[in-house]
Amino acid sequence: MDLYPAVDVQGGGVARAPDARDPLDPPDPLALAAALARAGARWLHFVDLDRAYGRGDNRELTRAVLAAATIPVQVGGGLGREEAVAELLAWGATRVVLGTQAASDPGLVARLLARHGAARVAIGIDARDGRLAPRGGGGGGAGVSGETALALAERVRNQGARTVIYTDVARDGMLAGPDIAGARALAALGLEVIASGGVASLADLRQARAAGLAGAIVGRALHEGRFTLAEALACVA
Repeated sequence: MDLYPAVDVQGGGVARAPDARDPLDPPDPLALAAALARAGARWLHFVDLDRAYGRGDNRELTRAVLAAATIPVQVGGGLGREEAVAELLAWGATRVVLGTQAASDPGLVARLLARHGAARVAIGIDARDGRLAPRGGGGGGAGVSGETALALAERVRNQGARTVIYTDVARDGMLAGPDIAGARALAALGLEVIASGGVASLADLRQARAAGLAGAIVGRALHEGRFTLAEALACVA
């Protein structure tokens, strides 16, 4: 199972500043990304929160982080336009995450998969109580959809998608533990599922690994020093 330490940016800096007790504490996104790589991270999960919530973007910072990265970077945050996906991949992103509302457009999914391939385009599935709950502005939206997360996952799988980033929006940033049952149900379709939202402890990572998930994104818990990157990597190895 892969571990994806999160680098969330907002207003040109790290959105959730790491705790000073943790050695990975630089508030500058470039410095944080470099520190995570030096500490053994094999992936980064980079999110421009301003773009995700329709408040502008951190375009040049994103480009700088991708240019400087020494490990693969997965980029998310309100991606819903073909041009934006192509640009990020050209800048050096290893994989981009299509926003949930955009992923509900079968034509868009088909075009992106045909142009870039399943290895480079992941499908973001944000859900609440099993139903789609897209967030943000550019590829997000508001409220809960009538469609289920399982239905969207099955549809994109049939279109050739391989990787899904599954987030229970009620747990995201709340340290309540990820929705392992929901993620496992999507994985049962034959998808590589990366759990996002709520990881609070090493036990959460062990559960994700035991469930056969492809990965887990960790943010607040790591930055607050609830566990170290080395401990987390050992859990998923």
